[in-house]
Amino acid sequence: MTTTAQTWKWKNTAVSLTHSLITGPWSLYCFYERPKLGEDLINTYTSSSHMLVAFSVGYFIHDFLDMALWHRKRSSYELMGHHACVISCFGLAVWSTVYIGYAVVALFVEVNSIFLHIRQLFIITGMNKKEPEYRLNAMVNIGTFVVFRIAVLGWMTRWIVLHKDDISLPVYTLGSVGLAIIMLMNIILFFRICNVDFTKKKCKESSASSIHKKLSQDTDDLLGAPSLLPPTTNLHLH
Repeated sequence: MTTTAQTWKWKNTAVSLTHSLITGPWSLYCFYERPKLGEDLINTYTSSSHMLVAFSVGYFIHDFLDMALWHRKRSSYELMGHHACVISCFGLAVWSTVYIGYAVVALFVEVNSIFLHIRQLFIITGMNKKEPEYRLNAMVNIGTFVVFRIAVLGWMTRWIVLHKDDISLPVYTLGSVGLAIIMLMNIILFFRICNVDFTKKKCKESSASSIHKKLSQDTDDLLGAPSLLPPTTNLHLH
């Protein structure tokens, strides 16, 4: 991998990590600040929650343009599709001030994205998977992945189905399609991570660098994420 590409990857991942460190705890605080937000995800919102979603829209637009200009690869186009879904859904919420609570729930995934991005930085620097720091982050990553991604996205899917009559058809369609895409991307990412971090493979030490290189390329753009809606990323599939 060229020095220029590695530098871009480091900067891009660092920016994504910063976004996750800010929005993950912030999304949880929004519900602590206004518990009623959990009772009405459609109409109830606060200035803080509205600002949070708007801030995330700005990040996803930035990341979309960053990849479009400097990292045009197949995996990047997959993540750009994820970002397009998030920008559309979040942008609608910011513009209409409706569904802000639902968007904040979606940002719960950024709690897991913190560890996804740390993992990616470890890979970029070539850290051995047997290092204590890597193993600890790997375990926390999987735990938060299940809680803040799979469980949250599953709950969001259930909510949108139960409230179908309370949502307009265009919004229901946009939300359903977006969730389906992001859920699929996150399931694929989950199994990839489990396979790489927890499947024991007998291989020569000389092959370790090639594994790290391939993993770095494969997961670079899927992370995320978030995401939501994923890393996310970022998915969000960030």
